[in-house]
Amino acid sequence: MTDPHDENGRNGRNGRNSRNGPPDGTTPLSTALIHHAYRAPPEWDAIAVGVHKASTVFFPNVKALRERRWIDKSAYTYGLKGTPTSFTLEARLATLEGAEHVILVPSGLAAITLVDLTLLKAGDELLLPDNVYGPSLSLAQHELARWGITHRFYDPLDAASLAQAITPATALIWLEAAGSVTMEFPDLRGLIRTARAQAPQARIAIDHTWGAGLAFNPFQLGEPGVDAEDFGVDIAVHALTKFPSGGGDVLMGSVACRDVRLHDQLAWTHSRLGMGVGSDDVAAVLRGLPTIELRYQAQDLAARRIAAWAQAQPAFVRVLHPSLPTSPGHAHWAALCTQAAGLVTVEVDPAIAPAQVDAFVDALRLFRIGWSWAGPVSLVAPYNPATLRQRPSLYKGQLVRLCIGLENVDELIADLTQALAALNR
Repeated sequence: MTDPHDENGRNGRNGRNSRNGPPDGTTPLSTALIHHAYRAPPEWDAIAVGVHKASTVFFPNVKALRERRWIDKSAYTYGLKGTPTSFTLEARLATLEGAEHVILVPSGLAAITLVDLTLLKAGDELLLPDNVYGPSLSLAQHELARWGITHRFYDPLDAASLAQAITPATALIWLEAAGSVTMEFPDLRGLIRTARAQAPQARIAIDHTWGAGLAFNPFQLGEPGVDAEDFGVDIAVHALTKFPSGGGDVLMGSVACRDVRLHDQLAWTHSRLGMGVGSDDVAAVLRGLPTIELRYQAQDLAARRIAAWAQAQPAFVRVLHPSLPTSPGHAHWAALCTQAAGLVTVEVDPAIAPAQVDAFVDALRLFRIGWSWAGPVSLVAPYNPATLRQRPSLYKGQLVRLCIGLENVDELIADLTQALAALNR
């Protein structure tokens, strides 16, 4: 029998007492369970970060209730403002991004939205690259436009185009590297120099999801001996849904910066909008983060092999991947990067009907049809360039984007090869 006074028994300090509550038997069960005295010893340490879930956070006294600050992450006030789990992920992402401050949001699009709503007001103008992420453009065309915020486009491969687009009303300039779907790699240095010289009042933000904190550091883009050491963007947003998660099962985003005043401005807007993230999702990204470099490299290498294969196919008139000398912006990519995300877009011969392109996509077996990328499963989606660009004439044929997963690359090439029959009918 178990000794009734043994600390590992039912009445010991582990608190596994009978239904009558604590040892004195006077406290009702519900109160005893809610206000239980047991606390786990603090010396726990393991690979996985603890998952802290809370809306309410306890304060030891009224003074702490009134004085605790959450904005500098020195204390906890409410679950929406952060927990040990979310603060840990933010700190690790700051290291990944080359930033000082990171804020978590529910998605990559939420990260873009947070930046826009923090920095723009009625009468301001937003500048977008011609290859902007579609939902970011839609936000500008609808919500921002209704609030009196205008937008203009520029050619991301031409800094002179940005110079022509800048006006005294320009308050925010978005960069995207590489371009959404069409993979153009912009002249980041030229664009930033132009923006700093002609729009010193404007903030510069970049969608850094493709680079993932690995291909280049958006906060340090300067050429040695030419630019200041801190030459770079003001803000980098990241769809953590992609590479940091790596599992295709989490929606989350981040906003990173180096300036504490800018962080506080973003953080207060974040607080007022109530942009919370779930602790289980935070833990999932923390679990994926240690392998991000390995996965990025593997998908990059596989994508380059598939891009080389695609170049040899007569049905494809152009292959868009920044590492290819024939891909738009290759020189800009080569000046900054040695890696590229596992995305390849092919431009199909314009003589091939869109219905045949759809049949090609439908014929794939390992590539699954779906949005997003950077997970273990390879994905595919067809695009009509007329719906993607302000200058759709740059692309003559239908586009197919291949998002390379972690399958065996020879098997992926075999799958693409068998599906080509649909394009040759």
